[in-house]
Amino acid sequence: MEGVGGDGASASVPLNQWKNDVGRMYQFYLDKSTPHSTYRWIGTLVLVAIYVLRVYYVQGFYIVSYGLGIYILNLLIGFLSPLVDPEMEVSDGPMLPTKGSDEFKPFIRRLPEFKFWHSITRAFVIAFFMTFFSMFDVPVFWPILLFYWVVLFVMTMRRQISHMIKYKYIPFSTGKQKYGSKKASTSSSGSRGD
Repeated sequence: MEGVGGDGASASVPLNQWKNDVGRMYQFYLDKSTPHSTYRWIGTLVLVAIYVLRVYYVQGFYIVSYGLGIYILNLLIGFLSPLVDPEMEVSDGPMLPTKGSDEFKPFIRRLPEFKFWHSITRAFVIAFFMTFFSMFDVPVFWPILLFYWVVLFVMTMRRQISHMIKYKYIPFSTGKQKYGSKKASTSSSGSRGD
């Protein structure tokens, strides 16, 4: 009696241990890549180029590419949207300023850059592997899918840009603001009579 239940349990323990080890190793390398955003995006662009070449080479999998495009558009909207949307919810947390006299509050994304990158990279890896299975190669007239995606992209971006203009926020920053030179700050601190 003990041997029947014990064999299944003992076989699943090494499998669970291996799954945990692989998950931990994946998270370790993911954490190490966090501060290197430029290299992460370059790697993703290489992956995108490989995927595009694969689709071009096999002349198929347009429905997979269309689904990938819709998913990326959805991620882009989350990346460009504020965490607290002034139109949707009233919150006690930080909100976007609507007037010039309002206090400055930093732009906090609904989808952070790292999660945006990770989701896009994972989507391209999954789509790439889907191109090796013929059941995902549904015959479609690809120019109609492309036209529909472009129309959807333009309409969605128009709505997003009008939202940005209405609530006066820019989801991108060009770096840390500089308030003055080092020389000016040392001369002002040296002139104080403490």
